[in-house]
Order: sequence, then C-alpha cells, then structure tokens
Amino acid sequence: MTDYEAFAIELAHEAARVTLPFFRSDIGHEDKGGAAGFDPVTEADKQAEAAIRRLIAARYPDHGVIGEEYGEDRPDAEHVWVLDPIDGTRAFISGLPLWTTLIALRTNGKPTVGVIAQPYLDEIFIGGPSGARLLRGDVETPLAVRSCEKLTDAVISTTDPDIFNGAELGAWTQVRATARLARLGCDAYAYAMVAAGKMDLVAETSLKPWDWSALVPVIEAAGGKVVNWRGAAPDDRGQVLAVGDARLIDQALVTLKRSAA
Repeated sequence: MTDYEAFAIELAHEAARVTLPFFRSDIGHEDKGGAAGFDPVTEADKQAEAAIRRLIAARYPDHGVIGEEYGEDRPDAEHVWVLDPIDGTRAFISGLPLWTTLIALRTNGKPTVGVIAQPYLDEIFIGGPSGARLLRGDVETPLAVRSCEKLTDAVISTTDPDIFNGAELGAWTQVRATARLARLGCDAYAYAMVAAGKMDLVAETSLKPWDWSALVPVIEAAGGKVVNWRGAAPDDRGQVLAVGDARLIDQALVTLKRSAA
C-alpha cells in the first residue's frame, strides 16, 4: 500500500468518527438548493470535511483541496484532494445506510487514489496503484468487477431519473429498458458495487468533481472503466458512465451519446 493510499484510509476513518454520531440522530439540515431544488446539507457534512481538511493541512501542507462544503484551496497543485464528506445526504437524513464518504487524490489532474467509504456498514472500498480492495475491520478482500458481455444481462443503476433533463431521460430510459434489472437511490454506493462485481453499470449526470473523482480509481483498479457520455475521460460536464465490463460502454453509448454534453 502506498503512503497516499494509507492516508486516504486514515481520512476515511476520521470522517467516520465525525459522521457516525450524527447518523440516525435528530440532526437537522439546511436546504442549499434554493430554486434549483432540494439539496440538503447537515452539520455532519460540514464538520467531516473540516476534519479531513485539518489532517491534510497537517500532513501535506503543499497539497491542494477541492471540497463540496468549503470550496477550493490551491486546485492547481500537483497533488489535490477532492472531498465529498457525505455523498447521499438525502439518504443520510432518511436513515438509509447508502450514503458514503468520497475521497480522491488527483495527481497532475488525474484521479490516482480513491476511497468510497460507508462507515455504518464498516466498509472502505479503496482503489489506487496497489490495486482495489474492500476493508472491513482488519479484513481485506480484493475487489474485481464481473464479466457482463451484453447490456441485456446487466444490473444497472442511477440515483434518481429526475436528475436527467429531457434528452438525457430519454437516453436513460432506453438503457434501462434494455438492461435486465435497474436499481435506484444508491448514490455512490452503486459504484462500489460495480467494483465489487455485484452490479454492472451506473449512468448519471450533473455530477461535480467531488461526486465522481473517487469512483475512477476504485472501479478502474478493480478492472472496470469510467467514461463520460462521449466515451472520453470524465470531465466537468458531469455526465458519467461507469461499467464493470468495458464491452458495455459502446452498447450504452448508442443512446447516451445522443444527449452527451
């Protein structure tokens, strides 16, 4: 395990220390969405990101940070940590253990280390130069995607079809109609299931860098692939397609490309 991978795990544990006491408590929330729609944020989000940032500043003061709650600090640095302290705040405030903490390290602009952590289930999915694995307590299990040659055999996911605009929704609907099974409402946990070989494809839109950066090293170190809806590397346009079997990319892009940004 590299030093950066070990540090990403340390950050995940620190986030868990902060977030878990709030989960399934009487914690309130603010709505930061305004006219754009309901977008909750809690004290757990804020405190967890602040705690992660303090550790980064202490260990790697020359590194940059991009976080959902507190913005950018030296985003052009060689090494930049990209943070979403609670991805799936709607699940968090609903008492559902499908929220995750997302932590990524970008090196020269490319995600090289990623963590998808679900502390209530005591799960840390990590991907990086040392490979991909699931940590549960002291047990490490290698992660590997599964073979799925045809979209008609695939188990797929998106968080909520309401995230799609009209053209995107039409494209998603066609992909969903072709696939064997679709699951909704899983947020970033669905990407962890792709890396674990339990699901085959996730398609989403309007994602910010902190939503997708951690997913890339986890899924790709497990043997999968993450692209945008044009088949290139994910970017700030926010349309993401993650697959366990790369043969699914072209099959999904037949429809997704029509609404690619």
